[in-house]
Amino acid sequence: MRKEFLDKLLREHQICPTCPSKQEVGDFFVKLLGALYLDYSDQKFNSLEAIDVNLRQLKLDLDILIRRNPANFKLIANNVSEKFFNNFEAIYDTLDKDIEAIYNGDPAAQSRREIIRSYPGFYAIAAYRIAHLLHKLDVEDLPRIITEHAHSQTGIDIHPAARIGEHFCIDHGTGMVIGATTDIGKNVKIYQGVTLGALSVQKKDADNKRHPTIEDGVVIYAGATILGGNTVIGADSTIGGNVWITKSVAPNTKVYYQARMSSEESKSEDCQESDVQVFREFSK
Repeated sequence: MRKEFLDKLLREHQICPTCPSKQEVGDFFVKLLGALYLDYSDQKFNSLEAIDVNLRQLKLDLDILIRRNPANFKLIANNVSEKFFNNFEAIYDTLDKDIEAIYNGDPAAQSRREIIRSYPGFYAIAAYRIAHLLHKLDVEDLPRIITEHAHSQTGIDIHPAARIGEHFCIDHGTGMVIGATTDIGKNVKIYQGVTLGALSVQKKDADNKRHPTIEDGVVIYAGATILGGNTVIGADSTIGGNVWITKSVAPNTKVYYQARMSSEESKSEDCQESDVQVFREFSK
């Protein structure tokens, strides 16, 4: 190997030799989840003291992970791990409401335990809730690694900076994307393949509101794409599958896609949907 190439590799490996690996951060998230739910724990706690000891250890682990990244040095004096665990109960309470929303929103769900153990939507939401709190506490690196860990496990991509209200239901979820400046209200249900994205992907717009606002009680069906920071989906609206939306929708509105065929096509045994896409929008 050329010395110049080896020098490049050495410099790369010296950028942050103490930073925790993606595997370590992912494992820490699973331990956090295991503290909340037996199904993700490799330990069985039979006393309050044992649970308390586990939480104290996780708090110490978080503090170490934060300190190992020099970008987080400014946070050390702020006792971030203490602040995180002061809000740990609130995360559990919010996830409890999300589980309720998933159970009520999916006729196939047999129990709360089934949702916790096997639903990718719950796993992705749990990762988001934990990562979002770390993001609010200005922790570098860890929030995005946690949500990307969940992304790799579930196919659901939620940026930790997004703001998502209580009783959030993800049904199936594979291929879902929720961008950094997305605002989602309470009691929202989203199916697989939905993109809540930006109209502009230019770097100069990074600090602007680039992603849509989804108000309370909205249902968004599979494959819908909703783009733009000025786009607001009004409360209690229903967005049908495969629609493309870049303008705001009034509250209590249904938007859906309908294919149109010509009369000649409709007579053919092998007729296909035409290329003309017709969208319908009306108030409930």
